[in-house]
Amino acid sequence: MTGRSAVVIGTSGGIGGAIADTLDAGGEYDTVVRLSRSGNSPIPIDLTREDSICEAAHWLKDREITPSLVFVATGLLHEGARGPEKSLRQLDADWLLKNFQVNAIGPALAAKYFLPLMEKKEPIRFAAVSARVGSISDNRLGGWHGYRASKAALNMMIRNLSIEWSRKNEKSIIVALHPGTVDTELSVPFQANVPPGKLFDPGRAARQLLTVLEALKPADSGKIFAWDGTEIAP
Repeated sequence: MTGRSAVVIGTSGGIGGAIADTLDAGGEYDTVVRLSRSGNSPIPIDLTREDSICEAAHWLKDREITPSLVFVATGLLHEGARGPEKSLRQLDADWLLKNFQVNAIGPALAAKYFLPLMEKKEPIRFAAVSARVGSISDNRLGGWHGYRASKAALNMMIRNLSIEWSRKNEKSIIVALHPGTVDTELSVPFQANVPPGKLFDPGRAARQLLTVLEALKPADSGKIFAWDGTEIAP
């Protein structure tokens, strides 16, 4: 397929859908592929199932889609009665595993199958939504054990991927992005504590993240950046 292509994973969520909408409206990409577990995804993708990720990658390859941007906009903070742990007593092996599956393992497997599809000699960008609370050095409050630990694992994976992929494409940019608090289903239970002006609608959050991503250089690969362009320490 000719022309520039972008792939957004997680478009059934608020941030992912807004990222895809913003890319479509911008006109910079001739093709914007929206992938999710449901909705208007041309092929379902579930980041907790490696076979699903592999099949989605094959779908792109069969159609000769060579993306220059892959944006992983998935994430898990709460589900049903489960939420972020407030104390050690609330640790649960199954919930910890689910956090790591969605927040760290899934994006890593997306990189495993989607990075090889991307441009080999032209600039490429691979981004995954992370969180400031995944910063070990910035942790002053504790709690939220599974979410913090899984996002920290994602940040380390991004660093590892950036080092490996720089040997294959010196123009590659692989980063984690912190969107701030966005008015989506993920943040609803926690919005009461958000300072005025710091709860972003998905459209604004998408524009902010894409502006940051577009301004980055290969020297920035492997780092974590907030919605305002500031670097977050690991």
